[in-house]
Amino acid sequence: MGQRTLFLTVGLPCAGKTTAARRLEVEHAALRLTKDEWVKALYGPGNPPSAGDVIEGRLIGIGLRVLELGTNVVIDYGLWSRDERSALRQAAADRGAAVELHYFEVSLDEQRRRRDRRQAEAPHTTWPMSDEELAEWAARIEVPTPGELDGSEPVGDPPAGFATWDAWREHRWPPSL
Repeated sequence: MGQRTLFLTVGLPCAGKTTAARRLEVEHAALRLTKDEWVKALYGPGNPPSAGDVIEGRLIGIGLRVLELGTNVVIDYGLWSRDERSALRQAAADRGAAVELHYFEVSLDEQRRRRDRRQAEAPHTTWPMSDEELAEWAARIEVPTPGELDGSEPVGDPPAGFATWDAWREHRWPPSL
């Protein structure tokens, strides 16, 4: 069995993550797991935050199992926090898989333009996002370091209170509501 890879898309809404995830899916014969598609299918116009966390966790579980079975996986979420990325990097390493982080940076003006175009052309694929929310989210994202992006930076210890990254991951992405 060849080296499997977990591809992680990192970035704010409307940065190009899903477009790139679709390309990675084809180029690397990977299973693409896009949270927004699942939330839309299950909740329609709703976007309950707690349900989103559970869906992310379920998809991560599927993705990790698929890695174990020998297939590449694309996790297409924002993954705004370093801890989220570290937990997934460690989970992939524990399964003998490589990780590629793909970070998508977008200016606020371009993000607004893409948001407006998406709302006009494909409102069924997205949710309304205010300028205030875009600004808040931009302030919250932890931009990946160069070492995270090229894989040279080791995954550190899990946050205080968690013995392992698996324990943190299960806390961050609960199995049910």
